[in-house]
Amino acid sequence: MSGSTSGGIHARLQLERADFSLDVHLQLPGQGITALFGPSGCGKTTCLRAIAGLERARGEVRVNGEAWQHDASRTWLPTHRRALGYVFQEASLFAHLDARRNIEYGWKRLPPGRRRVSLEQAVELLGLSALLGRMPQTLSGGERQRVAIARALAASPRVLLMDEPLAALDAARKAEVLPYLERLQRELSIPILYVTHSADEVARLASHLVLLQAGRVLAQGAPAELMARLDLPLAAGDGASALVQGRVLAWDAQDQLLTVGFAGGQLHLATGHARPVGQAARLRVPARDVSLTRHRPQGSSVLNVLPARIMQIAPEAPGQVLVALDAGGTRLLARISQRSRRELALQEGEELFAQVKGAALTD
Repeated sequence: MSGSTSGGIHARLQLERADFSLDVHLQLPGQGITALFGPSGCGKTTCLRAIAGLERARGEVRVNGEAWQHDASRTWLPTHRRALGYVFQEASLFAHLDARRNIEYGWKRLPPGRRRVSLEQAVELLGLSALLGRMPQTLSGGERQRVAIARALAASPRVLLMDEPLAALDAARKAEVLPYLERLQRELSIPILYVTHSADEVARLASHLVLLQAGRVLAQGAPAELMARLDLPLAAGDGASALVQGRVLAWDAQDQLLTVGFAGGQLHLATGHARPVGQAARLRVPARDVSLTRHRPQGSSVLNVLPARIMQIAPEAPGQVLVALDAGGTRLLARISQRSRRELALQEGEELFAQVKGAALTD
């Protein structure tokens, strides 16, 4: 799919309600997945709806240089004139149409000169060729959501908006859909705004991240940087993780072991999924599965031992601390006990080794 990515998305939005106010300024990239992340009630969906024109906020919205809203010049495009695709939590397919005709719905209503996505492209990207003749009630929840995404793409949007598209699915159906969302992230040249409260989805999908809190932008930038910042909520709680980005160096079929090279060295990942050598890889490294040692261990079952420097130490849950590490330019997190910190006499700036279990890594 082709399309201009110059300018990206610029949105400055203000909205007042009796119990909530939104005041955000977003400058987002023109391709990839931008995740809007935060707790319930922080303004994620309100922000998405305002960009779509479904909520009338004050301010301005520009997509690749085109003004969808600009209050100063009294510019306001209604939703049906904004070249967008919108995917909701529920697939909301037309029950009387099969999958093919659901996907064709928006495409047929576009003038031929504005069709930048073919039906074949939308079907192929979401892996739907075998399902086109099926009625919605015969599809699984994951299959229905894939049809809904293909329908939104077939309308040739300049931006694709997704409001927690996996929230209504169980774990198995989420696992079914996620690889297709990853493919959209890699292959689409249009921006995707993706609302979620799942740190797992942020780690796996996002190329840009906006953290929202109480209707305000807390931080925005690269997910790997924001996830490892101890002053932000992503580092709080049991789900605290770092994001390592690298490339596949080797696949050992006998041991079901994937080796990924990155700026800080190599990580070995126990997985049943082969990946081609050279393919980009993102690994989530949970803080609870990283331990620290002053000396390189001998005869250990832990596959991954990385030289690292302590960047910051912060108190965590009772009796625990969170340690931010620099491993050759890649940030890692380790959650250890207060006693371990005291017995190792750990100090910021010190060099040591981080141990990461190969069975704990997820890609």
